Amino acid sequence: MLTYLIDYLDNYFDIPGTGMFQFISFRAALAVITSLTISLIFGHRLINYLKRRLVGEVVRDLGLEGQMEKQGTPTMGGLIILAAIVIPTLLFAKLNNIYIILILITTIWLGFIGFVDDYIKVFRKNKKGLAGHTKILGQIIIGLIIGLSLYFHPDVVIREKMRYTSSRSTTELSEFEKVGSHTRSFSRQSSKSTKTTIPFFKNNELDYALILKPFGERAMQYAWLVFVPIVILIIVAVSNGVNLTDGIDGLATGTSAIAGVTLGLLAWVSGNYVFADYLNIMYLPDTGELTIFVSAFVGACTGFLWYNTYPAQVFMGDTG
Repeated sequence: MLTYLIDYLDNYFDIPGTGMFQFISFRAALAVITSLTISLIFGHRLINYLKRRLVGEVVRDLGLEGQMEKQGTPTMGGLIILAAIVIPTLLFAKLNNIYIILILITTIWLGFIGFVDDYIKVFRKNKKGLAGHTKILGQIIIGLIIGLSLYFHPDVVIREKMRYTSSRSTTELSEFEKVGSHTRSFSRQSSKSTKTTIPFFKNNELDYALILKPFGERAMQYAWLVFVPIVILIIVAVSNGVNLTDGIDGLATGTSAIAGVTLGLLAWVSGNYVFADYLNIMYLPDTGELTIFVSAFVGACTGFLWYNTYPAQVFMGDTG
C-alpha cells in the first residue's frame, strides 16, 4: 500500500528519497524490520493473553527427554507470525502482483485452517482438533487454486533463453534484453511455459509437458494435469511437514527462517534477468516481488524465535 502512496507523493510533490521505494532490496529491508518489530513487541502481549486464557499446548509424546514438561506451554502463537507476515507485505509489496496475491491468499487460507484446528483443541477441549481429512481437503483446495492460477493466469510467464550471435538480423537482436552495453540471453517476449528450474544441475530445466510426450504430441497440451497435482503435493507436504516439527523449542521457526532466506534469494535472482542469466537459472518476471513477502516471513520467524527458543514461552500451534 505504501508503494502507491509514495508514488502519488513523488508525482505531485517531488519528495526527495521516495525513489528508494522502487528498489526491492530497500522494501525488503523495511519488511524485515517491520515484521521483526511486530513479532517482538506484540508477541509478549499475546503470550500473556494466552496464559490468562489458559491456552496451552497438548504435546505429542515422542519419548524425548523433558518433552512432557512442555505440556501447557501457550500455543496459537502462529497468530504472531501471521500478523508479522501479512502486515509488512500489505505495506511494502505491490499488491497488483499475481505472485503476491497468491502467496497472501495461501498464507491466510492455511492460517485460518490452523486457527480452527487450534481453537477446537484448546477451547472445545477436543484433542483431535479439526478432522484430518478436513485439513487435507482444505490444503488440496488451496493447492488446486494456486496450481490452476500459476498455469492459466496470463501474468505468470517466463522469458526463454536464446542463443545470442552477432550474425542475427537487427529484428532478431531487438528481441534480446539489454543491460547497458551488454546483451543478455533472455528474450524480451514473455511466454507461457510448463518448465521449471532444478537448481545446481547443468541443463537444469524440467518441462512437465515432456512427461506426457510418450502419449503423443496432442497429450502435451494437457500438461496442467501433471503440473497442478505437483503443486498440490508440494503445498500439502510442506504445510504438514512444518506442523510436525512444531512442539520442540525453536525447531520449526529456526528451520523455517533458514529455508526462507534461501527461497528469498532464489525469488530475487530469478526475478532479475542479470543474475538469472549469470547463474543460469530461469528468468521469471515479477517474481522478485516475492522477496518482500519472504523478508517479512524471515523477520517474523526470527522475532517469534525470541519467545520460542529454549525454554519456549510459546508454540506456534497449527495456526503457524
